[in-house]
Amino acid sequence: MSEAAARSGSQHSWKFFRAGGVDQVVLRDGADIAHLEQLDQKLWVALSMPVGVAEFDPRTLSILDTDKDGRIRPPEILAAVAWARGAFKDLGGLLKGGDSVPLDAIRDPALLAGAKRILANLGRPDAAAVTLNDVSSQETIFAGTTFNGDGIVPADSAEDDATRAAIADILATIGPAADRSGKPGVNQAALDAFFAQAEAFTAWAGAASADPAFLPAGPDGTAAALAAVQAVRAKVDDYFARCRLAAFDPRAQAALNREESEYLALAAKDLSISASEVAGFPLARVEGGRPLPLDGGVNPAWAGAVSALAADAVAPLLGAGRTSLAEAEWASIQARLAPFGAWTAARPATAVEPLGEARLRELLAGPARARIADLIARDNAMAAENAQIEAVAKLVLFQRDLYRVLTNTVSFASFYGRKGAVFQTGTLYLDARECGLCIEVADAGKHAALAGQSGAFLAYCDLSRPGGVKKQVVAVVTDGDSETLTAGRNGVFYDRQGLDWDATVAKVVSNPISVREAFWMPYRKLVRFIEEQVTKRAAAAEASSTAKMSDAASAVATADAAKPAAPPPPRKLDLGSIALIGTAIGGISALVGGFLQALFGLGIWLPLGLLGVVMLISGPSMVLAWLKLRLRNLGPILDANGWAVNARARLNVPFGATMTRLARLPAGADCSSEDPFAEKSRPWRLYLALAAIGILGYCWWIGRLNPYLPGSLQRVPAAAVAPAP
Repeated sequence: MSEAAARSGSQHSWKFFRAGGVDQVVLRDGADIAHLEQLDQKLWVALSMPVGVAEFDPRTLSILDTDKDGRIRPPEILAAVAWARGAFKDLGGLLKGGDSVPLDAIRDPALLAGAKRILANLGRPDAAAVTLNDVSSQETIFAGTTFNGDGIVPADSAEDDATRAAIADILATIGPAADRSGKPGVNQAALDAFFAQAEAFTAWAGAASADPAFLPAGPDGTAAALAAVQAVRAKVDDYFARCRLAAFDPRAQAALNREESEYLALAAKDLSISASEVAGFPLARVEGGRPLPLDGGVNPAWAGAVSALAADAVAPLLGAGRTSLAEAEWASIQARLAPFGAWTAARPATAVEPLGEARLRELLAGPARARIADLIARDNAMAAENAQIEAVAKLVLFQRDLYRVLTNTVSFASFYGRKGAVFQTGTLYLDARECGLCIEVADAGKHAALAGQSGAFLAYCDLSRPGGVKKQVVAVVTDGDSETLTAGRNGVFYDRQGLDWDATVAKVVSNPISVREAFWMPYRKLVRFIEEQVTKRAAAAEASSTAKMSDAASAVATADAAKPAAPPPPRKLDLGSIALIGTAIGGISALVGGFLQALFGLGIWLPLGLLGVVMLISGPSMVLAWLKLRLRNLGPILDANGWAVNARARLNVPFGATMTRLARLPAGADCSSEDPFAEKSRPWRLYLALAAIGILGYCWWIGRLNPYLPGSLQRVPAAAVAPAP
């Protein structure tokens, strides 16, 4: 069917294949893909795929995930197909894959123009196809262009030196933004922020020169005076407050100057001028109405700060040569510095201040802002044209990946076709087997809670590589047996890129692997039970023997001090116990004899009887394993990883055997059967022959072989020849 028919409202004819117990659609050509929106979504195998699939290009997944919720659902896939239908002349080309698109296969004229522009920028205007390498690096595509539509202009895009210098100043203060060519540049936000900060700083700086009261000691002197006052303000205010209190009540003067006992406590220590105990004392000796001395008699810890106050604030504002400072004079100094202090506190926090007030005023007065804004506008005007370049990248990625997305969601053709599904992350070699169905997981515990419903045997492995790189995978074991698959086993994992990882089994979820394993399971359990019982009995016997030896050794060591023990009374023969034991032995013998009599009474049907006994033992576990293997399902394993599998994707025994391969010698290999370290063989044939002779003798004794023997060899029971009474 042509794509024109596919785009029409006619009913499309689909083809399905059956795999994993599910009917799955076959995407045969471009018409099938173009008509995908008419396929009932109940027939899709998966309705959601997480964007974190490790074995898929994240760029393609990001394009498909239009709502950026981390999931790719049918509406997004159908939207991608609709876009591809308008971009490609024939969607059948998607089945071929590949990382290049011929120019004559592009339907959309805008996409074709974008592809040609990319090739022209790369210096290959005559190329017949655009490749993934051509669109992978925007830096390469836009390296030779002045405007690229991203709204960011580098310094070299300016046409004069003054504008280039202005852009350089913005980059140095506000910071750069990288444009598509990889160069640092300025966008509209950075331009506006720069000039807003320049206006704020110059307005603040101009306020000081506009009013002489801001600078009572000149630009530099006023700043130094304010710093000196701020350094001792709290201490000077404290001193004058104490003096006012002493003038109010002379009795408080001694307490305001600190008690003598406090000086005695300090005298016992090693003092320093900056000691905190000294710094906490008054600035000078407190007396009512006493001015603050400036030339001596001040707290040693504050002597330097008071000297700076006298030199930087008192002398410039009140005159040089002063030896003391009255409280009114102190208030006058603070009042004269208050405007400058308020102005300093209002200093705006800007990044442009290092350029200086003069340079900022030059930029504000010049045409730099208008010229840079014009460059940004010209660059933005190219946005529509250059957006097509991003669409060309989407075109090439869809050429390579869209069909693969469809065969991992609409159907699992990649998985059941043994082409490598996107959720298969590598191959695990462990316990003489190769596990091909390995899926990366984030949390083994959370994953196992749901994946255990799959009915498959799961081995969760911790992977690590040199450098501390770690991750977790779950391997689905579908062949062999599970007897030796336990936590702690080590193996090697190869990812899809061929890198090898150390693998350690951290956890297993046990389920039947094969009917063959289920056949031998009862016998293995019996042997294991016997081994455990023998081990327990041996341990108990060893403990008893050790206790007896310890008692004997103690008796020997204390024989000279101990009194001879009276001999134990003779044990009486318990006839009841003997009778009970005899009855039990007789019952067991009768049971075994009856079983053998019934078995050998089958005659020529004896092999079928033996087979029935074996099936009686192994049959239940085999039936249970068969039922579970029929229900073994890939869905819960993927659902636990964020998928939404819409069908029962079964892992039956034949297909499972292809996912896990056991170790086998290669065809034509020459293998010697002689093992110099082999254990000595036991005469099992002799044992079996003796057992067979014993069984045949017993059968002859009870007369079961009479129908098969001549009269001279037949066994006649004694009861049959005894004379009648």
